[in-house]
Amino acid sequence: MSNPRTVLVIGGGAAGNAATVFLRRAGLRVDLIEAKDDWNATAGSGITLQGNALRVLRELGVWDQVKASGFGFGSVGITTPDGTVLHVARDLRTGGDDLPATLGMQRPQLQQILIDAVRASGATVRLGTTAEILGQDTDGVAIRFSDGSQGRYDLVIAADGLASSTRAAIGIGDKPEPTGMAIWRIAAPRPAGVIRTDLAYGGPAYIAGYCPTSNTTIYAYVVEANRDRASIPPETYADEMRRLASAYGGFWPEITQHITDPAKVNYTWFDRLLVEGSWHRGRVVLIGDAAHCCPPTLAQGAALSLEDAWVLTQLLTASESWDDALFQAYYERRVTRVRPVVEASVQIGQWQLDGVRDADVPGLMGRTMTMLRELP
Repeated sequence: MSNPRTVLVIGGGAAGNAATVFLRRAGLRVDLIEAKDDWNATAGSGITLQGNALRVLRELGVWDQVKASGFGFGSVGITTPDGTVLHVARDLRTGGDDLPATLGMQRPQLQQILIDAVRASGATVRLGTTAEILGQDTDGVAIRFSDGSQGRYDLVIAADGLASSTRAAIGIGDKPEPTGMAIWRIAAPRPAGVIRTDLAYGGPAYIAGYCPTSNTTIYAYVVEANRDRASIPPETYADEMRRLASAYGGFWPEITQHITDPAKVNYTWFDRLLVEGSWHRGRVVLIGDAAHCCPPTLAQGAALSLEDAWVLTQLLTASESWDDALFQAYYERRVTRVRPVVEASVQIGQWQLDGVRDADVPGLMGRTMTMLRELP
């Protein structure tokens, strides 16, 4: 019996973890390396997962754990800054009618569920480890690891995120570009009446919103024009977010009283990235944020990354030939889905930056989300 093919997955986020589990299920030998010693197990506040993300998580075999950990809902509210509800829209079930339209959960819990799935898959995991590509040929890739050891693999999957060093190492020069917006996020106790995402437009921020992440928690966020990070001392993060959030009514006064610890506030710029032409060079292929990234205005970042892992691994496990044709087919199948989401996510933010009051935000969101009902 021939030896199973070997794959190195670089990066242990949603895309890398999912790819590892899918490939192990197909019997491939998989090594996963992650630069962070703690596997990013505690980073982040909350995450909004649309139905198309939940569909992949179900295929991955972790839907029951995700469902038990999160808070599912089926609508989104639009409010004025004082909290008056103007409109409640029913969310599209982009994962199918048998899954919630949307589920919020604490990001560390999602990461832990995926970590457990990787561990259970039998993959070899090396934390606090990075990799340098020494060279590749038509059959594989030679790797040197940060601990001095070396290895050779039939394929390298680069899931090392927005600042992917692998992307640059294989000669893809695309880099993320800031869109002009930034977001303040925090996890907080859930006010009893919060049962969906509500979004307030206007006030001192472009957007103020929150998403329930369990029966007892939410994550809340405010979006403003980006500022030089160096001009905002980290010890003032709670003060800055509380200043913006305190202008909003409804449930916000209850939320704002919990914005006290600067270490629990996350500040991030919105970025845009879409690698065009192909997402591979030889036997090294990009997935997730290493290939594309969009602002969270449509809550599709994790969903698209999970879809990448699902589609790529389906192609790999169904083919005897891991060649340019296969990787180009992966790119062409994915880019037609990813590009409209990236463009719509950026456009929604740009309308807000430009102060366009009659922008068709609901229409653009609806058209884009309708497209995502189709299988990736």
